[in-house]
Order: sequence, then structure tokens, then C-alpha cells
Amino acid sequence: MSYGIGIVGTGMIARHHARAIAAVEGAHLAAVASRSADRAQTLAGELGCKGYGSVTAMLEDPEIEIVSICTPSGAHLEPALAAAEAGRHLIIEKPLEITLERCDAIIEAAAKHGVQLAGVFQSRFFEAAGVLKQAVEAGRFGDLVLADAYVKWFRPQEYYDQGGWKGTKRFDGGGALMNQSIHAVDLLLWLAGPVASVRAYCGIRGHERIEVEDTAVAALQFENGAMGVLEGSTAVFPGFLKRLEISGTAGSAILEEEDLKSWSFRDETAEDERIRARFGAATRTGGGASDPGAIGIEGHRKQFQEFVESVRSGRPVELNGEEARKAVALILAVYRSAAEGRPVAVAR
Repeated sequence: MSYGIGIVGTGMIARHHARAIAAVEGAHLAAVASRSADRAQTLAGELGCKGYGSVTAMLEDPEIEIVSICTPSGAHLEPALAAAEAGRHLIIEKPLEITLERCDAIIEAAAKHGVQLAGVFQSRFFEAAGVLKQAVEAGRFGDLVLADAYVKWFRPQEYYDQGGWKGTKRFDGGGALMNQSIHAVDLLLWLAGPVASVRAYCGIRGHERIEVEDTAVAALQFENGAMGVLEGSTAVFPGFLKRLEISGTAGSAILEEEDLKSWSFRDETAEDERIRARFGAATRTGGGASDPGAIGIEGHRKQFQEFVESVRSGRPVELNGEEARKAVALILAVYRSAAEGRPVAVAR
């Protein structure tokens, strides 16, 4: 059985999802939908699938069993609710939505209508990230001391000027954190656990005509006692791969995109040297650091594959709506702290 997937949206990330879906076993791209029938038909012609001028029309197609939402961030809720009500499973490009209320509405709709829901965070599916997660869970770092994420990317002014929605509060929901750094935020929470509170600063350092931050810095206090730093920017030329650092009383590791730049433990194992050799230079793309299109499909492919298998087996998807909501909650706490000039607790 091959599940028919319908994509909502016709932008760059929709094309990226289409490429990933084409490499998934047991699924196929059946249709794309857009508010513009012309754009839908154009993309459908490129991809060899059906095109619909509305989500409603696409949901009337019985071939559509899974819906992939690739609209602007602040426009995820409406197609998600429609798809859930129609009994279609949902996989939604990051962020899940731009407010916790809108995230919760999607989560509740999926539960009410008995459909699977996943938020897209493909960096979790990189093999090096999985190795790092296993080491954390095995206690190899001892007590976590510091957990840090650095996303020093670059976007030219033209990036924000095109399309009419980038850099707006209504549709982007935020800037360098909500749009670009959210993948690092998700990894940080996945690896180091929940953050209790933040103290943050946000600003615009390298762009014009945007309503949201292009640079943010936050000090983090994790629930487990560790501390950390989150930095995110789209104003740093020429742009560098995202970097996570996990440091503990018994070991430390540095993950730069798909590379493990450092992997050191007080109690070494026979496997450690193999890990250093294998993941010392694993990155094969630009990681989106200076070009949003310079990302590979493998992380997305793996996530789509896992989602399709969850739908087939009825097994709950691991990166579900509640998991996807966590990164949004932390980012919104950063924004609130910066706006109010004080430490802020992260909402649950």
C-alpha cells in the first residue's frame, strides 16, 4: 500500500518536501494545493501530480491520506484543522504554529479526530544527532553543566523583501529564532531537557523593513540544573553551520550540523574512536547557513519514512505535536524576556 500525500503550499519548502516524499517507501506525492490555482497547477505540472486551488478541494480527493503543510508559519492552523476534521494525518513544517494557543488547537484537533500529527524537525534524524542523544541517555556526560546552541547564519535583505510575509509578526511569528534557529532549539531541548527560565535580548542588526529580530541571545536555566546560551542571527556574514555544545562533568561533545567536531569522555570506550572518525566530516550541504535552499533531503526523507510507518502501524509518532510545541514555547519565552527586560519562565 502506498499512502497518497498532499502538500499545502507551493514555496521552496514545498518543493523540498516533494523531493523527500519521492524517496520514501510506501508513499507518493498525490497532489499540491494553494490559494492560487495557477501556482498549484504550475507546481503540479513540475512534480507530476494533481493540483488544487484550495485545501477544501484537495481534501475531497480520496487519494489524499496524509497532508504536509508548507504554508507560511502563521498560516498552519487553518489547513491543519481542515485536514484533521477530514480525517487526514498531518505532518507540519516547523514551527508547528507561531503561538501556543494555535499549536494547542492543532494538537487538540488531531487528538479529537484520531489522526497522527508530527512537527518537522529533520535535524533530529541526522545520524550524528542520534549518536549524541544515545550518549546523553546513557549518562556518559555525567551531570550536564552547559548546553549551548549557536546559529550564526546570513540572509541578504532580498530574502526578507520577497514574498511579502518573511519578517512579519503575523506570518513569520518571529525572526532568526522562530524561523531559522528553531531547529537548533529543538535539538537543544531534545538533548538537554526542558528549560525552566530565560533571560534574553533581541534586536535588528543587519536588515531593514522587518518587524522581527534578526539577532537574539538568551541565557538559559535548564530544569536539571544545567545552564546554557542560545544565539541566533541571520545577520552574520557569510553564515556558519549551526553548532550545539553539550558539556558535562564526565564528557563533552560539539555537534556542527552533521559533524561531531569534538567527542571526549573521561571514560573512553572502544566505539569512541570509530565515532570520531565517522562523524568528523559528515556534512555534505551548506546546512542553510547562507542559502535556505542549500539543505539535503535525507533528514526530511527519514522523518517522512518514520511518519508513514507510524501511520501504517498505528504506533504513535515520536516527534508529535507536543514535542514540536516545546521549541515554540522556549522561543516565545525568549521574546517575552527581551520585551520585558527580565527573566521569564518557559510556559508548559
